Amino acid sequence: MTGYLTTHVLDTATGNPAAGLKIALYKLTGDAREKLAELVTNADGRTDGPILPAEKFKTGTYELVFFAGDYLRASGQAGDDPLFLDEVPIRFGMSDASAHYHVPLLLSPYGYSTYRGS
Repeated sequence: MTGYLTTHVLDTATGNPAAGLKIALYKLTGDAREKLAELVTNADGRTDGPILPAEKFKTGTYELVFFAGDYLRASGQAGDDPLFLDEVPIRFGMSDASAHYHVPLLLSPYGYSTYRGS
């Protein structure tokens, strides 16, 4: 079995999945930052497939950037500029080459949280 990475976004202000939210994935090596993927969440707040599928999975340090500001503007929750939350970066490590890593985002206009899901 080979590892892979998934994510999803829940809008905790509305209690709904965050559909249409852009997400970018970067691989970090020292000071280098390489963009590996850019996807948009579907109606269930998930990407249509793994954000990092098994055939591309490697252990290391990664960063997911959630473009929360664009989503909040589109959903009418943005408030005044500048937004409190715009781009939300989550930096994390994946050390088990055979594991499923799931990094979700719980989002509202003024706060967010994440955890290692299953």
